[in-house]
Amino acid sequence: MARRLEGKRIALTGPRKAEDLSKLVENMGGIPLILPAQGTVFLDDTDLRNGLVAWVENRPDWAVFTTGVGLDALFEMAEDMGIAGEYWDLLRNTSIAARGYKTVNGLKKRQLEPLVRDDDGSTEGLIRALSAYDFKGKTVMIQLHGDPAPKLIHWLEEQGARTLQILPYRHIPPADESLERLLADLLGGRIDAVTFTSTPQVRFLMDYAARSGRLTELIEALSGPVVAVAVGKVTAQGLVEAGIPRIVAPREERMGSMMVELARYYSGESQPFFKLKDTLN
Repeated sequence: MARRLEGKRIALTGPRKAEDLSKLVENMGGIPLILPAQGTVFLDDTDLRNGLVAWVENRPDWAVFTTGVGLDALFEMAEDMGIAGEYWDLLRNTSIAARGYKTVNGLKKRQLEPLVRDDDGSTEGLIRALSAYDFKGKTVMIQLHGDPAPKLIHWLEEQGARTLQILPYRHIPPADESLERLLADLLGGRIDAVTFTSTPQVRFLMDYAARSGRLTELIEALSGPVVAVAVGKVTAQGLVEAGIPRIVAPREERMGSMMVELARYYSGESQPFFKLKDTLN
């Protein structure tokens, strides 16, 4: 593999597949720095069990799945509770909407076919696809993805739907010491690019910078010497909303594609996915 990131110091803020991504950066000549901006993602067993019981007892008209990880967690818990067959049968007779290719693959692996899916991996894309259907008087169960989904819930309720939510896992911030090291390295000129693989990583870093009185400095760093890199459109949108004026991101949401796109950006072969005065489209 061409060493197209030769000498570049790349901060990796995502806890998932950090070792694999580190090897990829090294193979491309870069120097990986594992600096997590997201804490452990953990299951809330009590809420999950209660949510599944409510789901089975009050069968909704629609089921909306937003992540493959969340889908797997629901089926694993259903198996543990001895209701996996009943849950699968319920879903076979429910209209299913899915966001993201991993979610769609997880459904297909279980012989479940979504009626609706997004066109770009984003909540906005899912809403666009759902807009062709009538939700007045319908009950919609939404599998959340570690965070609330106010935009999707608000849109569904505006259409006259009754929404129920289930949260299989939660995102928590890492220790302040981890965020301090990342922020200090970003502001101290010790990082050339910082990668984000989820919006909570963006939020936790920005919140910490704000609490420590260095948010303006961070935005300035990410507007100048440090390149902000997102794994896909959803994470890029989180950076946009945080006020970052230049973002590199691949069109195909893959971690490997993210690093290739960064290399292309450094070599002048591609433009940022988003820059000041652009819009995400």
